[in-house]
Amino acid sequence: MNFQLPEFFKKNSFYVYSLGFLLVWLTFFDGANLITQFKYWQKLRSYESQIEYYNDELVKVKAKEKGILNNLDALEKFGREKYLMKKEGETVFVLVDGDGKLMEEVE
Repeated sequence: MNFQLPEFFKKNSFYVYSLGFLLVWLTFFDGANLITQFKYWQKLRSYESQIEYYNDELVKVKAKEKGILNNLDALEKFGREKYLMKKEGETVFVLVDGDGKLMEEVE
């Protein structure tokens, strides 16, 4: 069994070779080749997942902010814990760890 090319490929071999060369060139050697495009696609997916994560975190922070700003007791507690605020005549003891960093409650 001999494999024979169809007549179309024999007649238009210049176009077939040109198309093959163009496909190889665009796949491997061009600045926007398929390998580079795949890497860009992976980065895009990574950035989209980061956007989703930060949007979720933003919703959480806004809810926490709303809760703090609407409640005076929570606002006072936040100011005392985060910014070491104190009332007049009051003594505040600051706890630090071995590295000299402020100890904060882990949520």
